[in-house]
Amino acid sequence: MAGAGLVTIKRRIKSITSTQKITKAMGLIATSKLRKVRKKLEANNKYCELFSSIVNELAMEAEQNNIYIKGNKSNKKLYIVLNSDTGLCGGFNANVVNELNSIRSKEKEDFLLITMGQKGKMYFRRLNYNIESEYIDIPDVPTIKETEDVVYKALELYRSGEIGEINIVFTKFISTIKQNVIVEKLLPLEVREVEKRNFIVKFEPSADEMIEGIVELHLRQKVLNCIINSKVSEQSSRMTAMDGATKNANDLLDKLNLQYNRERQTAITQEITEIVGGAEALK
Repeated sequence: MAGAGLVTIKRRIKSITSTQKITKAMGLIATSKLRKVRKKLEANNKYCELFSSIVNELAMEAEQNNIYIKGNKSNKKLYIVLNSDTGLCGGFNANVVNELNSIRSKEKEDFLLITMGQKGKMYFRRLNYNIESEYIDIPDVPTIKETEDVVYKALELYRSGEIGEINIVFTKFISTIKQNVIVEKLLPLEVREVEKRNFIVKFEPSADEMIEGIVELHLRQKVLNCIINSKVSEQSSRMTAMDGATKNANDLLDKLNLQYNRERQTAITQEITEIVGGAEALK
């Protein structure tokens, strides 16, 4: 019986050691990817901030009754939801889904979803959400190309009056140990009051003529910034999850090795006792 117990423990040790190697490798890969995409986020944040200030200047000069500022008559909302394409990243995807469930319980009107990421597609289909479009296989270091179809679809729905508000739900990266799920309104534009300028800004062509083209550019850069934030948060969550899994595997291996040594010692002691007892019986 002792021999059978030792074999079982040895198999468990071998299995956990193999899993530990996988989690450690995945943690290292996530760390490497995090470093790359985090550099891009730092650069993109600066661009996003400057571009948003220009859009705000333009919106202040434009006629306030256009649909991009005043809105249209539709009460229906669109949510662009960012998830990951793969799992093993802790509560990253669950937090986004929980936020949408919270919105769903509060919203009286039905709303549409555009999902980005395989996991979001799976979750929201299972929960019977009204999904307009789905996008998967987003690169680890996203570019402006990944925003083209999403923004085109969202603007098409907005201009046709099918929806009256465009929102994006994503995980904002704050630090490697803190990421928050954010719901941000993209359209209609919210004009922010700025300090009075001591110079005159003149737009050529007029702000009203430029607003339509600039809104599309604004949405594309905002969606890109949110995707990059989401990717950084995903890799950070995966790195943390894999580090935790590796530590748990180490703890479990320590316990199993101790148990194995005890079982082995018991088996050796029993064998010695049997040999001594047999030798005594032969006298």
